[in-house]
Amino acid sequence: PLAIVRGRHRFRLLVHGAARGPVELSVAVNADSLATWFRGVLAEVAGWDDASLRLHVEDQAWSADLLRRGDVLGAVTSDPVAVQGCAVELLGTLRYRPAASPEFAERWRRGRGYDWDRMPIVVFNEKDALQHDLLAARGAGPPPVMHRVPTSHDFHEAVRLGLGWAVIPAPQLDPDLASGRLVLLSSRTHVDVPLHWQRWRLDSPLLERLTAAVRAAATNTLTRH
Repeated sequence: PLAIVRGRHRFRLLVHGAARGPVELSVAVNADSLATWFRGVLAEVAGWDDASLRLHVEDQAWSADLLRRGDVLGAVTSDPVAVQGCAVELLGTLRYRPAASPEFAERWRRGRGYDWDRMPIVVFNEKDALQHDLLAARGAGPPPVMHRVPTSHDFHEAVRLGLGWAVIPAPQLDPDLASGRLVLLSSRTHVDVPLHWQRWRLDSPLLERLTAAVRAAATNTLTRH
């Protein structure tokens, strides 16, 4: 498989162990996962002395490409089809719901709803299609104003500050709903993103340990439908 050919050195270390120092574990993960449930993986790996993490932040719809190129040995991805030479398992679903600051919501209120065709939106980057998917489901087109904020923390803060509306993952959104910092724009509309773990199909205790850590962290936060 291409990933193993291009990552031959890492393949050898994973199977046989490193003679000098910890083994580097290169993993692709989307920003929202890294900001929420994947932190459980960081906490677990923090107790290991035989591995170091090298994280590649990539949209879940594109992260499998890093596996195909041999740049990473594991990836959190929305792609359920295993890359050649890899194993795949469903981790669960990350639910996103449309939200905005109370002031923003009041500004764009139209009767009992909101002006979905004109409300400014916030997107993470050019690969972030979640807001557009929700608009399409509501029969609305792209709005005239679209802001790009390419870090998870600042993206969340931009919505809090009223720059625009966006779909926010439940682990980040629920505390803000409880405190009143954000409000839902629709109680019925949401976007569910199934997340999978794809990893090289290798006989490696270290990679098995990483997979177990990813699985456990996902179980604590993601939902299964």
